[in-house]
Amino acid sequence: MSNLLPSSIGLGLAALGRPGYINLGHADDLGRDYDLAAMQSHAHAVLDAAWRSGVRYFDAARSYGRAEEFLGTWLRARRIPPEAVSAGSKWGYAYTADWQVQAATHEVKQHSLAQLRRQWPETSANLGGYLRLYQIHSATLESGVLADAAVLAALAALKRDGIAIGLSLSGPGQAATLERALGIVIDGVRLFDSAQATWNVLETSAGPMLERACTAGMRIIVKEALANGRLTTRNADPAFAAKRAILDEHAARLNTTIDALALAMVLAQPWAAVALSGAATIAQLESNMHALDVALDDYAKVGLAALAEPAEPYWETRKGLAWN
Repeated sequence: MSNLLPSSIGLGLAALGRPGYINLGHADDLGRDYDLAAMQSHAHAVLDAAWRSGVRYFDAARSYGRAEEFLGTWLRARRIPPEAVSAGSKWGYAYTADWQVQAATHEVKQHSLAQLRRQWPETSANLGGYLRLYQIHSATLESGVLADAAVLAALAALKRDGIAIGLSLSGPGQAATLERALGIVIDGVRLFDSAQATWNVLETSAGPMLERACTAGMRIIVKEALANGRLTTRNADPAFAAKRAILDEHAARLNTTIDALALAMVLAQPWAAVALSGAATIAQLESNMHALDVALDDYAKVGLAALAEPAEPYWETRKGLAWN
């Protein structure tokens, strides 16, 4: 799996593959132009910028609208050799927004064998030989997927065929779900090669379990490092002002931006193999990439660690973010 996660910053396509998403200011990022060809062109431009910046891991999902398709057409159009890049995707949610920003339901979760069998060929068709990692999308104990012997056997079969198997996590129960996943062994082999979890300076609750999983040999991908835009200059919520002041202070002192600072905190975690940028514009991507240059010191680490929130309120706030 040495080439599974070939860059320390990857690009997640959740905000690039569909008209609506929950990131702050997402509508402005897309210029409110939701024509399919325009959105594909925009996604390709951001992917080009990511490639120029050294990004070599790209993350999509079946529920991210046309994200897999946009990524696949870009990889083929640029004639990028499969061995030069790694693509990951996820199954378990179906996109249901019908290319609308405002929809009654944007995605429907179904962690069943039927869903896996339906979505795997779709992902394979879009990403072909570029796909290295296939993940359960937002696995939870409540969904029952980690106790579904048929699903686990099907994933083990994909693993025997050379596809790394992972799971993404969500909600205040991330650590408990990961602990269960870590213990799943089929035919003497641990099933899961990687875990993709939310970790940022506001939500650090899964950290100890992520460290444990890393020590056991799992590769850790960090998503939502910028808390869906809450850790950017777009967050003007008066209730966040005190925390924003701390971010601004350390960013100014270290001559960087608050988004790069927040990403640098992720990269400073010894268990983090890759941090995903969720950039939806070239400017955001370029700003995020400056995380690699941040000279993070102990003063900043201590100051930013104080921003952490209890998991339950954090996830309640995330749940309340508007699709736009």
